[in-house]
Amino acid sequence: MFLDFFFAFLIGGIICVIGQLLMDVGKFTPGHTLSILVVSGSIISGLGWYQPLIDLAGAGATIPITSFGNALTQGAIAEAEKHGWVGVLTGMFEVTSSGISAAIVFGFLAALIFKPKGKAN
Repeated sequence: MFLDFFFAFLIGGIICVIGQLLMDVGKFTPGHTLSILVVSGSIISGLGWYQPLIDLAGAGATIPITSFGNALTQGAIAEAEKHGWVGVLTGMFEVTSSGISAAIVFGFLAALIFKPKGKAN
């Protein structure tokens, strides 16, 4: 059990360090960093390397944003096998639609509840 926690912390930490280095050293914006990590997760998944990473690290690989790229790719691959090219588009959103919907709903609720801070003079 200790090794499970260790590898989750190690792999998740490495993914987060990569993201932080992209912003601090590479001077990428958070939006660019997010995109790079999602696309990286998708590429790693397409190469077949993300599932072994999940098997090793568990939540350390499924919680960071790279997992979203993995989910998009795996959904597209699964549906493409069933429905061809149309399945590529539908499969990506079938797997991730609940997460996207939750982000929209909770973002909207947060905007209703909290007031944005004004610019500092």
